[in-house]
Amino acid sequence: MNRPIFRLASQWPNNIAIVDKFGEHTYSSIFNSSVTLSKIIEKSLHGEIQERVAILCPNDASYVVAQWASWMSGQIIVPLSPLHPAAMLEYFISDSDAKVILTTAQFEDIVRPLAEKFNQKYLLLEDHITMNFKPLGKTSFEENDKVEMLNTDNNISDEQFFDSNAMIIYTSGSTGSPKGVLLTHHNLNAQINCLKTAWNWTNKDVILHALPLNHIHGIVNALMCPLHSGARCVMLPKFNATDVWTWLLAIEQYYGYRVNMFMGVPTMYVKLIENYEKMFEKNDRMVEYVKAVCSQKIRLMVSGSAPLPNTLFSRWEQITGHKLLERYGMSEIGMALSNPLDGERKPGFVGQPLPGVNVRIVKDDIILLEGDSKNIKIVNSVKHDTIDGYSGDLQINGNNVFKEYWRKPESTKKEFTEDGWFKTGDSVNYVDGSFKILGRTSIDIIKTGGYKVSALFVETIMLQNKMIKDIAVVGLPDSTWGQRIGALIVIDEQHTINVEHKKLKKDLKCWAETVLPPYSIPTVINIVEEVPRNALGKVDKKSLLKNSFLKYLET
Repeated sequence: MNRPIFRLASQWPNNIAIVDKFGEHTYSSIFNSSVTLSKIIEKSLHGEIQERVAILCPNDASYVVAQWASWMSGQIIVPLSPLHPAAMLEYFISDSDAKVILTTAQFEDIVRPLAEKFNQKYLLLEDHITMNFKPLGKTSFEENDKVEMLNTDNNISDEQFFDSNAMIIYTSGSTGSPKGVLLTHHNLNAQINCLKTAWNWTNKDVILHALPLNHIHGIVNALMCPLHSGARCVMLPKFNATDVWTWLLAIEQYYGYRVNMFMGVPTMYVKLIENYEKMFEKNDRMVEYVKAVCSQKIRLMVSGSAPLPNTLFSRWEQITGHKLLERYGMSEIGMALSNPLDGERKPGFVGQPLPGVNVRIVKDDIILLEGDSKNIKIVNSVKHDTIDGYSGDLQINGNNVFKEYWRKPESTKKEFTEDGWFKTGDSVNYVDGSFKILGRTSIDIIKTGGYKVSALFVETIMLQNKMIKDIAVVGLPDSTWGQRIGALIVIDEQHTINVEHKKLKKDLKCWAETVLPPYSIPTVINIVEEVPRNALGKVDKKSLLKNSFLKYLET
């Protein structure tokens, strides 16, 4: 039977839910703090429900309390990030029409001017609740540490709860202005349950959390899934490669248990590898130790939110013995495709549909294939282009799919087909029983001289060159070819000491001719110190075009 996530806490009141910089927090202590805060929220909103409550909290138990308290009082949460500039935070608060902002003293300087501008209330959690936690040195929770699990949500039935709106997540803006993705509790429940089933979550799991808390990846995959399962979530204040290795290898371990799951974006794994090469690789015993510990003690490592290069997949396996599980999802649908927990994980592929998720590939309004986790049926066997298998636009249907874009009915209507399927905007290839993401239909599919070129494919191949540390490939307007291929490249200095950029560009083009079809070779190369990425490691290619290739847009 499905129940609200905070009501499930009564099944394991004395289990550790969160481990953060303050210590350990039980499910009952988080529940109790949430009850207290929920009553403050109710009073602040004069008993109204389904109002928007913005949350700007650190990556610790305070975030969970803010989330649960908002839902206990019947509100819709709007997660924010301290990394966003003030103008963007203003946009989110204004667009969502948030009535209250929940924060902590750490971010009060950010929130106060926002609240003043919009004449809103903001609540500092420290002023209203006392977080109960177990500090270092206390060996266990006693029976009298239990907190009574009160019924505080106005006797709302589970059915009423799941029908209500839960959260507004703002899209990254990589395909336009950020839109508020409105998810119901029913949507979130479907997203959680499909991952619990596919990845075998249990209350014995301990996940290391180092992700932003304003995206589905950090909120649903790495936080709500463990809390829905009675598991433990170790929350780092932010991603730091040394801190992550400390937990993965159980160095200086005070708690008597170790993490067995980790989820990250490709950029995090790059940083972890750089740290490993600096700290461990020169010591043969440490190399053996790292691989032994990771392969024997950690059961699952996941990568997502951005494409995982094949070279990174292979290098991580070499270091840890783990084949990273790559999956595919987005704000509007949660997770939709995943490589198997048990089974072959093919680099460059994102696997099969998750339980309860329906997928189909559509090309020129023709459905090529359709199915779910149990069966994929070929509807039309016509092959398109020269790519093996079936290629086209990915569409998704199921309880995981969001309700609507907040107060944008026309945008919502535009993104759904007449028969109710969500158009992801991603092009995919289905071959040998697995899906491969080719990229955004409008951004990462480059049309040049009659050919369709996947920008992600070009990026993957180019990254095989040791001179290239990072790359972003885009399509540039061209009167002859329709588009030409441009590349923003970060050079690995250790392989290119004292080499002029002009010669580097020439050498890279010559090398590309040996590994890419002629129509896929970048003809415009800009060498930069860094490819701009957001907190989840994604490249905003529309902004990149304007900032790095402006002269090609003006011609």
